[in-house]
Amino acid sequence: MSHTGTTVVIGTSVAGVRTAQALRTEGYDGRVVLVGAEHEPPYDKPPLSKQFLAGTWEGSRLTLLAPAEAADSGIELRLGAAARRLDPAGHRVHLADGSELAYDTCVIATGAAARPSPWPAESGVHVLRSLADGAALRADLVRGGPVVVVGGGFVGAEVAATARALGCEVTVVDPLPVPMGRLLGPEVGAHFADLHRRHGVASRFGSGVEGVTGRSGRLRVTLTDGTVLPAATVVVGIGAVPNDRWLAGSGLLVDDGVVCDAYCRAVDAPDVYAAGDVARWYHPGRGTHLRVEHWTNAAEQAARVAHNIAHPDDPRPYAPVPYVWSDQYDWKIQIAGTPVGATRHTVIGGLAGATARGGALYTDDTGRLRAAVTVNWPRAQAVCRRLLTTHTPFATAVDQVKALASRGAAGP
Repeated sequence: MSHTGTTVVIGTSVAGVRTAQALRTEGYDGRVVLVGAEHEPPYDKPPLSKQFLAGTWEGSRLTLLAPAEAADSGIELRLGAAARRLDPAGHRVHLADGSELAYDTCVIATGAAARPSPWPAESGVHVLRSLADGAALRADLVRGGPVVVVGGGFVGAEVAATARALGCEVTVVDPLPVPMGRLLGPEVGAHFADLHRRHGVASRFGSGVEGVTGRSGRLRVTLTDGTVLPAATVVVGIGAVPNDRWLAGSGLLVDDGVVCDAYCRAVDAPDVYAAGDVARWYHPGRGTHLRVEHWTNAAEQAARVAHNIAHPDDPRPYAPVPYVWSDQYDWKIQIAGTPVGATRHTVIGGLAGATARGGALYTDDTGRLRAAVTVNWPRAQAVCRRLLTTHTPFATAVDQVKALASRGAAGP
C-alpha cells in the first residue's frame, strides 16, 4: 500500500520515537514528522534514576534517535517546538514557535509529567522525569548530605538505591505501611521494606509529609507524626499526570489522558491516535479503559498504532498484558499483569535477603492467574507472562512455576 499523506507524531519519548520508527518498518512511505518540546535529541528515561544519576552513563548514551538516524529513516525531527494546540477539524497542530503543521494523521505521544511537589521550598527539592531533572538532582547528590525521598514507588526506590550507592544517607518516607503495598499487598511489600533496610536506607513508612522548608543543603522535612528530618536534598516521587492540558479546546475527549477506542484512535477523531503514558484506551480483554505509565507499554502501543496507521484495512485492537521492571540495589524486579484487585497470592521460592530469587503469583475471583511478581528470576517471569496471555487457571500456573523451581531451573 502506498501512503501519500503526512503523519505528525507529537512527543519524542519512547512512544513517539517508536511510533515514527515502526511506521517505516510497517512500510509507511508517507511523510513522518516527529515533534518534541525539548531541544535534546530523543532520549530514554529509565536510566535517569539509575546509570545517569549515578554518573556511570553520560547523557549521550541515553539517545533514542540521533538526528542522522532520523534522517536516514526519512523522519523529520522538529525539536524545541512544543505543541500548543490541536485542531482536529482543520487537521493542524499549532506549535509554540508560532508555526503550524498540517497532517493527515496525528499521533499524540506527549507522555506524562512528574506530579509537582506540593511543598514550595526555596531550592533543593527535586522531581525526576527529564534529562534536566536528572542533571540537577545529580549535582545536588554529589555535594553530599542527607537525602529524603518522598514516595516509595519505583522512582523513589530507584533514586534511593542510587543515592545510597553514591554514599548518601537516605531516608524514604511514604504514608503506606510498606513500599508499593497498594500495588503488591502488605505481605509482599514487606520484603521491599526489608530490601531498603538491608542496604542501609532508613525508612519512615506509615508517615506522610506535612511540609518542606528551607533551601538546598539546609532543608527540613516535617512529617505528619511531628518528626522533623534534616535534609540536604529532597526528592519527590509521588506519581505522574498525563501531558494532556495542551489539548483543552481541541474537542477531543480528555479524561485522565486521551480517551481512545481499542485501536488507540481518539474516540471522537478517527485521524488522531494516542500512544504511551498519555493514552487511555479501551482494553478489550479487560473490558475497561486503561492508562499505563510504563516503558514496555509505550513501546508496544506505539508499534500497534503504527500498524493501524500503515494498514487501515487491517486494524488490530491493542490488548497487552501489562509488564514493568525495576532494578533496585541487587534485585531485578519484574511485574506482569495487574496485582491490584487480586484476592490472594502464593509465594514460590524466596523473597528475602541478598540471595532472593522467587515470585508471587496473584489470582482473583475468576480463578485465573492475574499477575506475577518475580525477583531475580526472569525465567519464571517469562513463563508467567505466557500463562497470562492464555488466561491460565491459577492452580495450573502455580504448579508450573513450582515445577520450574523444583527442576532447579531457577537460573536466569
